[in-house]
Amino acid sequence: MADIGFGFLDRPGVAEQLRLAKKAETLGYASLWVTETRLARDAISILGAMAATTERIRLGTAVVNTWTRGPALMSVTFATLANLAPGRINMGLGAYWDPLAWKQGINRNMPLRQMREYIGVVRRLLALEDGVTFESDLINVRDLTLDLGHDDPRIAPDVKIFIGATGPKMMELTGELADGVLMNGILPPSHTRSSIQRLAAGAALAGRSLDDVEKLQLVNVSMNKDADVARYDAKRLVTQYLGQQSHFAKALSFPNDKLNEIKTVMGGWPPKQGGIESAMKLVDDALVDDLIAHGTPEQCRTSAQRWLDAGLDQIVLIPLSRNYDEILEVFA
Repeated sequence: MADIGFGFLDRPGVAEQLRLAKKAETLGYASLWVTETRLARDAISILGAMAATTERIRLGTAVVNTWTRGPALMSVTFATLANLAPGRINMGLGAYWDPLAWKQGINRNMPLRQMREYIGVVRRLLALEDGVTFESDLINVRDLTLDLGHDDPRIAPDVKIFIGATGPKMMELTGELADGVLMNGILPPSHTRSSIQRLAAGAALAGRSLDDVEKLQLVNVSMNKDADVARYDAKRLVTQYLGQQSHFAKALSFPNDKLNEIKTVMGGWPPKQGGIESAMKLVDDALVDDLIAHGTPEQCRTSAQRWLDAGLDQIVLIPLSRNYDEILEVFA
């Protein structure tokens, strides 16, 4: 199962996530990923617990943002995780989300340049370079060195850096700088193919090969023996994302007039009571079928395979339905 991982958003509870993590490892899953979404839970605490309770499976964030943790804190955090689970830790970074950033007084100014500068500093710190200094209007560190713990060997931690990318420019930057990409869910296999072309272009700019960039994508799964129930849950998620996260709509070339209607009916973030359900009638079933692996177990397996066939190295299953054990077993 080198081509399938498993991921968690804001559910189930932490204890249940740890149980499922151990089960995924036993079943032979390739990786586990924890997401920071809204202000539900922090990913680092859960990832540390998974690192302490698993033995072989790769672990990563999908994603943590580059604005609320500075590069020094991010570096020492992942160095600590790498000490706990050597060779298994992956730092998945994302450019954050404007509505939540704004509520914290964060101006996401020039996210592409901020990501480039942030990763540059993190790599230098993780390489145990002495006296790292970088000063710009976005990133500022002065004479910083990653000390590591007194009892830890002074060996550069083995941490792979992934970027959670959606747009073409961030995809090219990922090909240029990162060890891997975490493509967003709620995007079709056709977008995966075009994104891989952008990755290749970015890799070429840095004298790298596309093979130097590990290609992963989140794939949302809504599984139910009643295919209509599974589609309803899938359509609800697609509607919510269209109404709240405009960059998905842009990546899908979704019509602006229909998008504005969805936003009006739904009520933005947080949505109006019943707003998502009311806006669902504006979303076509065919779009849902293209974006989500939904339906019966066999339908979900067949649908998810479309993303692997588009050229990915691995898909990361994100369960929408709460039958987590069944989803793990069906894809094992």
